[in-house]
Amino acid sequence: MERFKETDWYPALQAELGSAYFEQVEAFMEEVYEKGLVFPARQDVFRAFECSSLAQTRVVILGQDPYHGEGQADGLSFSVPTGVPAPPSLRNIFKELESDIGPRSVTDLSDWAQSGVLLLNSVLTVEAGQANSHQGRIWEVLTDAVISLLGRKTDPIVFILWGKFAQKKKPLIGPGHMILKSVHPSPLSAYRGFFGSRPFSKANAFLEKPIDWLGGKP
Repeated sequence: MERFKETDWYPALQAELGSAYFEQVEAFMEEVYEKGLVFPARQDVFRAFECSSLAQTRVVILGQDPYHGEGQADGLSFSVPTGVPAPPSLRNIFKELESDIGPRSVTDLSDWAQSGVLLLNSVLTVEAGQANSHQGRIWEVLTDAVISLLGRKTDPIVFILWGKFAQKKKPLIGPGHMILKSVHPSPLSAYRGFFGSRPFSKANAFLEKPIDWLGGKP
């Protein structure tokens, strides 16, 4: 958590939530990481905030919770480390990206993060092999505050909300921003409106400085 405290997010969120909340977060992390196998690695829990500053965030891609398979979660929503095969949702994201703008094969999305794309999961940790196992425990207070904080900014931001879970956060977003909604890119729903939704080109058309979605290099 020390690296997170050095970001511009921490003082802004501390002002929103108070020090006692972050003490509860530290206690929760101590408990769950002591008890069993939890993803991502403890040092990567706040990586989304370490890679994308509050001041520079221009796009938010909201996920639900981290991948729960060994070696997949890296602290950024939908991203996996280089060399790890793309999970089904990420494969579908890349399919849509290719039809929208062009091909990308690099599964580590940290270059997006460093370009101002906040790759945020609503829940920041998960037990191995148990999706949504930390849902409703502590993290939504923090991540809702993040969305509210960004939603109050006067600089326009693109919020990409895939699936019903992400779209429930829409009331937290103030006026002046672009909200792009579609079904989730998972294989269960992608063919019902994710494919053909063109979120990447739409985001770039809205932004003053476009995101290099194809870059693949931090």
